[in-house]
Amino acid sequence: MNAPILVTGGTGTIGTRVVPLLRAAGRNVRVLSRHPRPNAAGIEYAEGDTVTGAGLQQALKGVDIVLHLAGGAKGDDVAARNLAEAASSAGASHLVLISVVGADRMPIGYFRAKAVAERSIVESGVPWTVVRAAQLHDFVLPLVKGLARVPLTPVPGGLRFEPVHVEEVAARLAELTLGDPAGRVADIAGPEVLDIPQLLATYTDFNGRRRPKLPIRLPGAIGRAYRAGENLTGPGAQRMMSSWAEFLAEQSAAAQTASSSVQG
Repeated sequence: MNAPILVTGGTGTIGTRVVPLLRAAGRNVRVLSRHPRPNAAGIEYAEGDTVTGAGLQQALKGVDIVLHLAGGAKGDDVAARNLAEAASSAGASHLVLISVVGADRMPIGYFRAKAVAERSIVESGVPWTVVRAAQLHDFVLPLVKGLARVPLTPVPGGLRFEPVHVEEVAARLAELTLGDPAGRVADIAGPEVLDIPQLLATYTDFNGRRRPKLPIRLPGAIGRAYRAGENLTGPGAQRMMSSWAEFLAEQSAAAQTASSSVQG
């Protein structure tokens, strides 16, 4: 019997990389989507919403494993609670959650919601796996782009990231989803800890001239947390291989290929 794996957020940045990996492993996948979509080979789309709870019971019918990737600026705590309750009622055998590094330390609403989401999964009664990931290269890029456009670039002191490649995160999630419940596993992060000047310097090497910088200080509890590195992994983290420079090289090559295709 090939019971489907339910993937929430299966149409998102990470989900679109994980679903093909689960299919390549021979598993059928059911993707929870807020909008109707046509089914594909081995991939079924179920209409539902984790935040409102709509469609969850139907989506979980016959499912043994749930991979929860769906997330947003608000509502991650509510979504995880709804999904955990529905998965428990459905008799699921494994509930997997991707969270964010520093979820229990950063004084920011998004991180706090992720910490609550983790507790909902842990307390669900369903065997579980939780992995925290650092910020994806794809999510750090818009921040760096925005800063690089400003004639006098503001540089927040002490703001550091460990950007990680989405393909490596997807591979780790597929591995965890297909494995046995493992509880809280090692955080995953990129190979480097980079501050804003370092991120900007590499970006401008690929995308344009460097601009004068204006050092600024992030105020309050948020600034103190970033300067203390509360958003960074600790000892024992799993370091992935792909660097920020390698990611930018990929982006540059893809842009050149797209431009050549248009010109051709």
